Amino acid sequence: MSTLEEDRHPDDSSDSPTPTDTKLYQALKAGQSSALGLLYDRYGRLVYGLALRILKNPQEAEDLTQEIFLTLWQRDIYNPARGSLSSFLTTLTRSRAIDKLRSRSTSEKVLTRARQIAVSQTATNAPFERASWSERSGQIQKALSQLPENQRQVLEMLYYEGFTQAEIAQRLNIPLGTVKTRSRLGLLRLRQLLKDFMG
Repeated sequence: MSTLEEDRHPDDSSDSPTPTDTKLYQALKAGQSSALGLLYDRYGRLVYGLALRILKNPQEAEDLTQEIFLTLWQRDIYNPARGSLSSFLTTLTRSRAIDKLRSRSTSEKVLTRARQIAVSQTATNAPFERASWSERSGQIQKALSQLPENQRQVLEMLYYEGFTQAEIAQRLNIPLGTVKTRSRLGLLRLRQLLKDFMG
């Protein structure tokens, strides 16, 4: 009988043996990949539900859920002696989801600022202000040009042309989920490219 079948879950009063979270985690760290599937079955819904409540985006919640369990598998970040696995996963998911929200918000602010720059540039008369607007706009355009074509196209349609994601999906004849993914990946890449400008 394998180690995964020897112990019973503390809350299990039936006759069938159920591995404890600690045993599953130890088995995972020992290289038993089947333990990851069992932990995912046990806590995947918890992680996904929390991620979805925070991110309000099913695709991002799915991505984060996979990320959380891969992190659990690949890195030695959980100590059973310090608390339950469910509490640990809840804390980790909340922290990562909030980080993603901040990243998304920062990137969106940059593009919104770029759109405002484009509008203000035509309205201002002071040479110094025009130069400042031009420099900032140039930085953003340069960063946009470094994105993959499909991501740049979606972001420009969203933030410069004012289309909604649904309208972009219709115009480009691609699924809405694809538009959301390209937008998300593009914003993350922009944030990296514009770190100094946003700081």
